[in-house]
Amino acid sequence: MMIKKSLPLIFLLFSICTFSQKIIKKTIVSDFVDSKRTIRIYLPEGYDKTKEKNYPLAIVLDAEYLFDTYVGNSVLFAAKDKAPEQIVVGIEMAKTRKIDTYFNLNNENLTTNNKKFYQFIKNEVIFDIETNYKTSPFISIIGEGTSANLIAQFLREEKPFINSYICINPTFSDFIGNQLQSFNLERYQKEDNTFYFYTNNSNSFTEAKQLKIKELQNALSGLGINNFNIINDHIATASPISAIAEAIPRALTKTFEIYSAISKEEFDTKVKDLSPIDAIAYLENKYLEIEFLFGSNLGIRERDIYAIEKIIIEKENGDQLLNFGKMILKLFPTSPLGDYYLGRYYEKGKDIRRALKYYKIGYGKMDPSNPNADAFYENILRLGGQ
Repeated sequence: MMIKKSLPLIFLLFSICTFSQKIIKKTIVSDFVDSKRTIRIYLPEGYDKTKEKNYPLAIVLDAEYLFDTYVGNSVLFAAKDKAPEQIVVGIEMAKTRKIDTYFNLNNENLTTNNKKFYQFIKNEVIFDIETNYKTSPFISIIGEGTSANLIAQFLREEKPFINSYICINPTFSDFIGNQLQSFNLERYQKEDNTFYFYTNNSNSFTEAKQLKIKELQNALSGLGINNFNIINDHIATASPISAIAEAIPRALTKTFEIYSAISKEEFDTKVKDLSPIDAIAYLENKYLEIEFLFGSNLGIRERDIYAIEKIIIEKENGDQLLNFGKMILKLFPTSPLGDYYLGRYYEKGKDIRRALKYYKIGYGKMDPSNPNADAFYENILRLGGQ
């Protein structure tokens, strides 16, 4: 029993050790808050300021207990190709949490100290990181408890500069509903950008806290703003601490869903009913948005090509196979995929000579040990080629 209970701890310590050497500690002498502040900066493995690659920025409040957990999850998600690598900045608040984030219970206004800390994050922390490191336009901000209430206040910005607001175990003021209404969130749909607002409820909270979060989530779910994604989560657990551990990966899953390869849910809700030309455009736009938001030039994943393949082949008599094949050849010149689609296009048009040409070119690119090589060669034999 002792061994089993120790395994999660050993795994956590191992995970922390794997990125501990990439942490930079920095002191900021602030013009806004009344004391020097320490931040922690995690740079992804292979970060090189001389290279063109940029990284999304995550600002993590309550760094004493959220930073390592967030970094560990960001490393795992990047390794599994579910999110881009991120630059993660943690703000240490152990000694200042009360003055930084505890709000006035009697009105909806931030305290003077809240406002100072808000400006410290906006004008000093983010400015410092964007000045000195290679960041992409996508910014996340993460906090727990009263820090989550402060995070929500960033929605008031006239020109939104944060993409993802992750409010974990939020302790909101009684006026949060009125505040969000006054922020006129509908204006976000005029922005050529994508936004996420995550909150979690949990049966481990007091009844009063659960009710407040539930009312807010219900109100938010009715907004229906196209590019402002509301993520209303409920975590069934007996401990608010375990809710924190669960909330971070759940928030990351939704926040970076556009980065991931096309999932079954994405295909069923956004892709399967598209015309061939719209399916191709959807794929191209997905990867353009990935490059713009996250600084990641991925090309197009082969699995996403396969995801829309059936639409291209079976709809509209395969008329878009020509354009599709040319696009794939441009992206993957050494892959047989583009040649295969061009072969299918000419075969459908009864141009057997050209179909055979492209099938043979595609087959010539394949390693004979490839398990798909024999199946590919069947296209040549079917048309009478050798």
